[in-house]
Amino acid sequence: MTEHVDRSEPEAAGAPTAVAVTPADAADAARLVAFGLQPKLQPARDQEYADLLRRHREDPAFARLADAVAAGLGLVVLEVSPRAGMAVTAAEDSVFAVRMGDYARRTTADSGDRFLHGLAHLAVAALAFPRPEDLADDGYIGRVTVNGVDAFVRQACHRLEERAEERGENTDPATDAPGLEAAWRIWARRSATGATKDARRPAASTTGIVAKALAFLTDSGFLQRTGDESGGTYRTTARYQLQVRDMAGSAALAELLELGIVPMTGGTPSLLPAEDGDDLDLVADAGLPFHS
Repeated sequence: MTEHVDRSEPEAAGAPTAVAVTPADAADAARLVAFGLQPKLQPARDQEYADLLRRHREDPAFARLADAVAAGLGLVVLEVSPRAGMAVTAAEDSVFAVRMGDYARRTTADSGDRFLHGLAHLAVAALAFPRPEDLADDGYIGRVTVNGVDAFVRQACHRLEERAEERGENTDPATDAPGLEAAWRIWARRSATGATKDARRPAASTTGIVAKALAFLTDSGFLQRTGDESGGTYRTTARYQLQVRDMAGSAALAELLELGIVPMTGGTPSLLPAEDGDDLDLVADAGLPFHS
């Protein structure tokens, strides 16, 4: 009697099997992205958010799905972690992109002051994270004040005006010229506080512009207000650190940092001037932290 031998190939052990994406998976992924679009929401205070973040970390297939949902909405995922949540930023073509014109309308800013508002945002970023190691350190918390940011910009304006005079350049305001080089000329000639009949801070003053920028960043979950000293004091959040990392290569931010004006600790108006030998080449059409 001949014994029958089955010579068919056995199924490979442990072969990966495709896992179908269910509508529930897609809904959870979209829910996680929706949480990410609520910048003030902290994962530690929302159990569902924390659970979805953990699933993103532990389930690669779900992570890819959530990242794809974000990409489809024109969002760039900066980080997914318990400290920052699902931190996203909008690509230029995203419906979630904040444009300078939109920001100006939100803050009731005159269209002619857009560069000043852009400069205020650049100054906040530079003052909050003045050194590369500050941006690299996840535990670093930057602190800024309204008066401190205005003083920082005015010191930068003074440095830029000195450079322009040394080169024999025209230092008169040039409101129709784009970029940081035009904005500093206008800022230097604008009143820091102005005056109103009821002692309020005028919106068009430079401290008023800074206050609007800081309030906008606070509403966006990038800063937290900590007090009223020096016009208002603020601390940075993990999301803002990620955003500044993302824009750290912008020409306009580099211009401010390369001026060498080093802020003292605590975000106070006290500033240290740069060494006279430092050099700076202004970059034409330097970008602002908004989509044009």
